[in-house]
Amino acid sequence: MAGLYIHIPFCRAKCLYCDFVSFPGGGPVMEEYLAALVQEAILHQRPEGEPWPEFTSVYIGGGTPTVVPAHLLVDTLQNIYRVLPWSSGAEVTVEANPGTVDLDTLACLRSGGANRLSLGVQSFDDSLLAVMGRAHGAEQAAMAFRQARQVGFLNINIDLMYALPGQTMVVWLDTLYRAVSLEPDHLSLYGLKIEPGTPWGHAVATGEVAEPDQDVAGEMYLTAREVLTGAGYEQYEISNFALPGRQCHHNKLYWQRKDYLGLGVAAASHRCNRRWTNSQDLHAYLQDILAGRVPMAEQELLSSHEAMAENMWLGLRMLQGVDLGAFAARYGRRVEEVFGEAVEGLLDRGLLAMAGGHLRLTARALPVANEVFVHFLGP
Repeated sequence: MAGLYIHIPFCRAKCLYCDFVSFPGGGPVMEEYLAALVQEAILHQRPEGEPWPEFTSVYIGGGTPTVVPAHLLVDTLQNIYRVLPWSSGAEVTVEANPGTVDLDTLACLRSGGANRLSLGVQSFDDSLLAVMGRAHGAEQAAMAFRQARQVGFLNINIDLMYALPGQTMVVWLDTLYRAVSLEPDHLSLYGLKIEPGTPWGHAVATGEVAEPDQDVAGEMYLTAREVLTGAGYEQYEISNFALPGRQCHHNKLYWQRKDYLGLGVAAASHRCNRRWTNSQDLHAYLQDILAGRVPMAEQELLSSHEAMAENMWLGLRMLQGVDLGAFAARYGRRVEEVFGEAVEGLLDRGLLAMAGGHLRLTARALPVANEVFVHFLGP
């Protein structure tokens, strides 16, 4: 199995918390960029060593992919499809901002091959959305969801954020209940992380905005778990909840350390313990493609120990945990042999549990998972 990620780096405006690689969209550079994505796919059609297997998932992220006219996005997708091997049953996700879609846009995406939509709702509180710099309102988000259902999207994710400045527990609960009332197939919840270099990063540095209160964030997270599991959603990863059969296949490839290819500026790829990242500079990326070069900015070859450590902290993100038998089969060594001291200490502290041949986080560890992961990040 392998996944394909396609980065669309254009946005109408950058949200105040966002540190993703994105640029103002529109004009000739957008069409030049879409053509470059296809050319980059062609460069990976003839990789060194074994060719890529069929891609079982495709994820179009950003930026805001839906600032690109839908017919151009679909044409680009179809052109890449002709170049790289896709599974006939591939999960094809498009990220969308509710403020950049309408019925015609969604219908075009659905008829053009997208079968999963990820809506960046973030909140159903209009005042919070304005503070965040989002280009939509709460009712617009609900309308986008209903229109997506109308045109045939049977698999829709909603992104939500918590621990936002001024967000109370009452406001958070209202957002959760309004999201659940729409009956999405999947929800992803993200606690606000203040990144240096963003407008909110500057505001925190100058004291205009307070750092997120981690105790409040923890309470909001636990409340969300209670609400969503009570509504029939299965928590299968620290931040992700799904109805039965609706887990995100693409993201699971990351957590299971499968191979993936990233196309576009700043996109990351992983294959056979080799990881590389494309240039974050849009001009440099386009120049490399024009010259027939893979636009690689950096790469690293993971050692066996680094690969095993990554397997641990990524695998522990999933609620089922790390399959101990599969780990031994993949690396020729048992988890207890490699990480025995760390595992034993975390078991004693009640942060890990062993059951059914899996090592997993306990419920107590979920809000503080990074305290567990750090034990697998060292040499």
